[in-house]
Amino acid sequence: MQATAQAPVVIVGAGLAGLTVALHLADHQPVIVLAKRNLEEAATAWAQGGIVGVLGSDDSVDSHVRDTQDAGAGLVDEQAARFIAEHSAHAVAWLVQRGVPFSADPSGPLGLHLTREGGHAVRRIAHAADATGKAIHDVLLGQVKAHPNVDLRERWMAVDLITSRHLKRDEPARCYGVYALDIDRGRVETLPAAAVVLATGGVGKVYRYTSNPETATGDGIAMAWRAGCRVGNMEFVQFHPTCLYHPQERSFLITEALRGEGAQLKLPDGTRFMPAHDARGELAPRDIVARAIDFEMKKHGLDHVWLDATHLGAEFLKEHFPTIHARCLKLGIDITRQPIPVVPAAHYTCGGIVTDLQGRADLPGLYAVGEASYTGLHGANRLASNSLLECVVLGRTVAAHICGHDGEAAMALPAWDESQVEDADEQVVISHNWDELRLLMWNYVGIVRTTRRLERALHRIKLLRSEIDDYYANFRVSRDLLELRNLVDCAELIVRSALVRHESRGLHYSRDFPQTLPASFPTILVRPAGRRGGNGAPVPNFLGM
Repeated sequence: MQATAQAPVVIVGAGLAGLTVALHLADHQPVIVLAKRNLEEAATAWAQGGIVGVLGSDDSVDSHVRDTQDAGAGLVDEQAARFIAEHSAHAVAWLVQRGVPFSADPSGPLGLHLTREGGHAVRRIAHAADATGKAIHDVLLGQVKAHPNVDLRERWMAVDLITSRHLKRDEPARCYGVYALDIDRGRVETLPAAAVVLATGGVGKVYRYTSNPETATGDGIAMAWRAGCRVGNMEFVQFHPTCLYHPQERSFLITEALRGEGAQLKLPDGTRFMPAHDARGELAPRDIVARAIDFEMKKHGLDHVWLDATHLGAEFLKEHFPTIHARCLKLGIDITRQPIPVVPAAHYTCGGIVTDLQGRADLPGLYAVGEASYTGLHGANRLASNSLLECVVLGRTVAAHICGHDGEAAMALPAWDESQVEDADEQVVISHNWDELRLLMWNYVGIVRTTRRLERALHRIKLLRSEIDDYYANFRVSRDLLELRNLVDCAELIVRSALVRHESRGLHYSRDFPQTLPASFPTILVRPAGRRGGNGAPVPNFLGM
């Protein structure tokens, strides 16, 4: 095998994590960024709330770390939380310098208006009205597009990582590149890389109801798992308490910042119910609020509950929450005069590919950052607005490590082999399996779980995997097939992680194990050696980070 000069860094994903890495790298070496759908469809653009910045005179790193640990229910890695909190002010300043139009307050730190969200002791959330993610994403995407050293490929999807086993040589395990599908041409290309960065987001689409965009199919987590990397804490899937309940708008998030400003959750008769579940009321962490809503819906036989912000005043709501006001108004809901119908929905994946604070995964040459990674920051539940912060802080450290340690040369790699497959005869198998998987995960592996439900889910997942693997082995790949393959891998990781946690903690609540143990550890799954891609059952190991 010959080395190829000037191999680029391949970044899979064009959300905040991927764009941050790209911008920090592009002045130093060539970069390829793969976006499997339209560039504007990244989950970042859907984030409404904001980004944490320890900026105010009433705030401190210690306070932010405590709030992160409290939300994470005893499973937060303190080193990770402290490192990211210490770099939060720099992260926000970097975005300001890049031109992100945050909401202003001349008397505030850096001239910013800071808001408060559930679980935070003080106002420390920098935001751009109620569309922070879109404001950040628009600015950074424009700068990545304009950079001459970045090759931004829209509608390209990673298929699998290229590792030492593809070279058929006895050498240490390493990631050398990625196979990627050019969706429009229907052709799989081989992309050698000086390093591969997985910034593919979470797994929300494994559930029937989610606040996530279509991109959230766990691609990076599944690819890293198949390549032999560890994954951690996959049982902790955050359900956002307040997704708009409307037949024409199934994925629109009602930001937590609305509750931070005083909106109240109520039953149809107007009764406020959160104080009965937690002394912090609507400002309790998301897992507590989501379970409370789930409990009240089941108790009263409701399809949804109400989020009432009318007492905040029309002028305030239109100024601070213009996106929510406009979207709801299009659907006939005037949030200045009416409560908003809401329901919990799968929102954020707290687990993922095990990495250190430089984003390094178990394979040399492979990095992960953002929602696809697991650093220990989020523990058993993510503190609001820590996710965008993690992307910016660790996006920078990933780029710095690549610049300092990964050279420009990479091995010439074998081409993708399609000699044994043919065009699919029908697509109904994919659509049917997709619907079945998402429904069974919603019914059996949702906000409240039991061992019996989890075992039923695992049994059905095995049957689905058999059909999907057979389809994958015999037909040419498509985006739908690849996403389904990745989702079934992630579904199994979620279920197996949940089965080995014999307690209720954070986002994982089991009726069979309702108590919280006095001491607990992350759930780290280690892939058995020698198992063929995606078919081997993971072996659970409890390891401290």
